[in-house]
Amino acid sequence: MCATRDEGAAPVRRFGKLITLRPEHREEYLRLHAEVWPEVLAMITACHLRNYSIFLEGDVLFSYAEYVGEDYAADMARMAADPVTRRWWQLTDPCQEQTAGAVPGEWWTPMREVFHHD
Repeated sequence: MCATRDEGAAPVRRFGKLITLRPEHREEYLRLHAEVWPEVLAMITACHLRNYSIFLEGDVLFSYAEYVGEDYAADMARMAADPVTRRWWQLTDPCQEQTAGAVPGEWWTPMREVFHHD
């Protein structure tokens, strides 16, 4: 995670995270993400995440998101408490497996940003 600030704007925090895609669930995961529920997308936006992407290479998923809110922990708690998001995660979580570098309390493994250029 890294933060930058435009004059007069809240800081932008960038997050890169990893998780492994279970090969036997590849098609299901890709199908789900081809048609993400509108309520899930609305919650992502409401929790101040922007420019959110998930990339796939082999069996590794890489997510990138920018956080533009004031209280990341509170926004992530709000997302985790949302009933529709919880149902979504019940479908997507079995498709994933934590990496060896997983951090307690985090499903996706956080990555350290080593370079950024706007």
